[in-house]
Amino acid sequence: MGRPLDPDSLLGALRQGRMPLDPLYVISGDEPLLVTETMDGLRAAAHAQGYTERSSMVLDANSDWSAVLAATRNVSLFGDRRVVELKLPGGKPGKTGGETLQRLAEMAGTGQWGDDTVMLVSLPRLDKATRTGKWASALWQHATTLELASVERAQLPDWIRQRLARQNQEVDAEVLEWMADKVEGNLLAAFQEIQKLALLYPEGRIEAAEVERAVLNVARYDVFGLRDAMLAGQPARTLSMLAGLRAEGTALPLVLWAVGDEIRILARLAEARSQGRDLGGELRKNRVFGNHERLARQALARVSPGAWPAAVQHAHEVDRLVKGLKVPGRLDDPWEEMGRLALRVAAVRPAPARRGPPPGA
Repeated sequence: MGRPLDPDSLLGALRQGRMPLDPLYVISGDEPLLVTETMDGLRAAAHAQGYTERSSMVLDANSDWSAVLAATRNVSLFGDRRVVELKLPGGKPGKTGGETLQRLAEMAGTGQWGDDTVMLVSLPRLDKATRTGKWASALWQHATTLELASVERAQLPDWIRQRLARQNQEVDAEVLEWMADKVEGNLLAAFQEIQKLALLYPEGRIEAAEVERAVLNVARYDVFGLRDAMLAGQPARTLSMLAGLRAEGTALPLVLWAVGDEIRILARLAEARSQGRDLGGELRKNRVFGNHERLARQALARVSPGAWPAAVQHAHEVDRLVKGLKVPGRLDDPWEEMGRLALRVAAVRPAPARRGPPPGA
């Protein structure tokens, strides 16, 4: 325990059965794609080793953290092993959350929970002050930590080359540089373009002209554009972009991350505003800035505060569908259900302004 490991090496060893699962993993990074892939890899390794149940919690300083410790103590009625995911998108657990995480780390370090539960804690990259705090220090001391470095511009061509190699494709060095220029600063876009090449061309070498046609002349869809259309209240555009993502072979977990995580953020913002907290401060705490902030405010003004908890639950149910589980009352096709989820936000129209005196006045 308490060991920082290379994510690729760890996941490879777990897939090949050369390493047992540890009770507690910390996944830290600012690239959503890399975090999603690492969480998926750990979850798949756990499932292969018999951890068939899964629960997921999105937490912040205002959450009820008592359920977290309970998850390490409760025994499944059917004796199933389970994976418990704790997601802290803001990286600020607060006093109670910090104490809970510290306690979890100490339990993992001293073997105080059994082998029926594996816990995955995902965090953004922590600043120096937070990293030296008690809860973070305890996690890094006792948990198996996977720190996911961002892919800088100088590293991007080689990253693209490695991803192409996974699908048995290759391009010239000049083409790698050209592609890096087109997707710099957006790893999700790079991921989509690489997957697009797998759909359009066979294995082997792809010529520069073919790459250029695929990247420049095919209609561009990305998960952030989908998010923005949803927030802006554009149902037709939202469904069109979702269909485009599906047609291009975009990984459904990434789409769920963009839509579901946004809904959870908006639910927290709506709750904070209903409690009289400063919305501007809450937006900054959740890293919502610029055009994203403008669209988020539009959505909060358009959607009733009471609608957000049901939307969050809907996102959890879509996640179950993505994992191949059936959910009563939901469509079997997770892409279709994803559309219904996005329309919860996009299709809501603002209430019309009342004119004249109310009835009976």
